[in-house]
Amino acid sequence: MDAVNIRKIDVSATFACIGSLVCWSVGPIFIKFLTGYLDVWTQNLLRYSTACLFWLPFLLFAVRRKRIDNRVWRRAVLPAAANTIMQSFWAGAFYYINPAFMVLLMKSSIIWIVGFSLIFFAEERPLVKSKRFWFGVALCVTGVVGVTLCKEDFTATETIIGIALALTAAFMWGVYTLSARIAFRNIDSRNSFSVVTIYTVVGLCILALIFGRPADCMKMNAWPWACVVISALVSIAFSHVLYYAALKRIGATIPSLVLLSSPFIVLAVSSVVFGESLNAPQWLFGVVLVAGSAIAIWAQRHLRAEKPEAADSRQKTESDI
Repeated sequence: MDAVNIRKIDVSATFACIGSLVCWSVGPIFIKFLTGYLDVWTQNLLRYSTACLFWLPFLLFAVRRKRIDNRVWRRAVLPAAANTIMQSFWAGAFYYINPAFMVLLMKSSIIWIVGFSLIFFAEERPLVKSKRFWFGVALCVTGVVGVTLCKEDFTATETIIGIALALTAAFMWGVYTLSARIAFRNIDSRNSFSVVTIYTVVGLCILALIFGRPADCMKMNAWPWACVVISALVSIAFSHVLYYAALKRIGATIPSLVLLSSPFIVLAVSSVVFGESLNAPQWLFGVVLVAGSAIAIWAQRHLRAEKPEAADSRQKTESDI
């Protein structure tokens, strides 16, 4: 066989995919742990501020070298507002439900992301005719409903609140993705994310001052502070860099599919740290949910193959998820 036709494994992209998966999988564990020390508003502010401070020198360097599109400062306002709301609901859910269950529910965001894309982007509308796509969506919906209803304490007040927060966060993730895709067309996603982070910190700071208790952080000892810093760098700052690297080398489809396994990694860690477990029906519906998301992404891949000229613009906004 001609060696030219053999597609070699991209080692760098492989490690970038695995790295982003690990980074995003440990984040929920730290968030859940910090619920015992900080309110949701203060925790969000501290974690995002740390990530923002880490990337700020790189953003200033890009501005100084005129490597950043000036349009990004104006266009980032709406995505940052959506991201601020989404982060608030996302972190808030961990105060009521366990990490793996929360992350599984968040996978329902694929329904909103694709739904919004069908409405607002003409190039996505051929998906309406795809039986594979609708089969994937049906599995997603079935998985979400099953995972939720089969939870043993489904009727408990705390569980209902946590589920509502998680599903709202999934919806806002879709809103954030849509707004980022519209705002950052033809703008480098790494710079746009840096600006979104700055604006998000401003929004989270306002929320923390109004609703939170920022002074509580002064009572924490070294380990909770270490958790704040580690989770900020790993699950916010580093995860995006690794994801961008994978996107640049192999496109968006494979990294997106790899990240679908995150709920099961979170469960493996959460079972040790918090004693979390899923019952048999939840396992079944969880697999159905992830499989449905994978099929929906697979359907999009075929659409992109037919219309390669639209892939680059879509790829940028997926990287901001």
